[in-house]
Amino acid sequence: MNRGLIGAFALVVVALALVAAGCGGDDNGGATATETAATGGGGVEALPSSSCTAIEYGGEGEPDFLIASDFPMQGSSRTQTVQIVEAIRYLLEQTNWQAGDYKIGFQACDDSTAQAGKWDSGKCSTNAQAYAANDKVLAVIGTFNSGCAAIEIPVLNQAPGGAVAMMSPANTYVCLTEGGPGCDKTEPDKYYPSGSRNYARVVAHDAYQGAAVAEFAKEQGVTSVYILNDKEAYGLGVATNFKNAAEAVGITIAGFEAWDPKASSYEALFNKIKGSGADAVFLGGLIDENGAQVIKDKAAVLGPNDGASSCSCRTASRHSRRSTRPVPPPRGCS
Repeated sequence: MNRGLIGAFALVVVALALVAAGCGGDDNGGATATETAATGGGGVEALPSSSCTAIEYGGEGEPDFLIASDFPMQGSSRTQTVQIVEAIRYLLEQTNWQAGDYKIGFQACDDSTAQAGKWDSGKCSTNAQAYAANDKVLAVIGTFNSGCAAIEIPVLNQAPGGAVAMMSPANTYVCLTEGGPGCDKTEPDKYYPSGSRNYARVVAHDAYQGAAVAEFAKEQGVTSVYILNDKEAYGLGVATNFKNAAEAVGITIAGFEAWDPKASSYEALFNKIKGSGADAVFLGGLIDENGAQVIKDKAAVLGPNDGASSCSCRTASRHSRRSTRPVPPPRGCS
């Protein structure tokens, strides 16, 4: 039996849950599945409790195989990742915990640490090794962060029992699946040492996001923009793609640099941006990377995007986990 083939089928079933996750959820929801002991039907061995929940299974008998989710379950991303995990459980219940003729158990695994409050490279590596070593793991739903995916994909790609299928609802770093501007010449091939692909995503990558925001900025009359990123794979990737797209539509890049996630203040940085004469600021990064302080200091120096900010610099304010986008100038500004 090729676990990759069965895993791919299981992912087709569970991928629908990634869409369902967008419909909402909360931290208090619980699965109706029964948590099983460390082993189940067919000699299923649980993934380490240091990272994962106990095996969950709500069908008849005991599970034949496992699907794992791999997300940061601690920190500011938790609101979203809990919803995704609940959606996976929901869809497994709807399919009676089966993929074809096989009974499927589920474990939700955490790739974050309490200390970091976000994904951790060591946890990503450890988790990937555990998935690859467990021949009952058919597929992994994850990751949430592209940097973590870059660590896990090649490990799962060359698992001893055959490549483990992997599907992400959130990875947007272009170079995980294709080459192009901003990618290293070894990408994406270095993520697939076996020569075959085992990874897919159900979200548009950064090149599309960067281009869309650049076109929007152009429509709003932005002529120059200062670009900041958080040095993460996602933040740097989307910032680079936005930079390339902005230049292509005739927008001048007033500056391109990273913010230090460990800094206590960014007011000096925004005073520098204010002096550049840029029409807008683009933030490419995760809220986990001290993003709240970045946004707070942006508002303190450049003003909020409510029409009351100074005319000297028009800035962006879509305050989310993802990048911000340029907005029209405040009323009364030329």
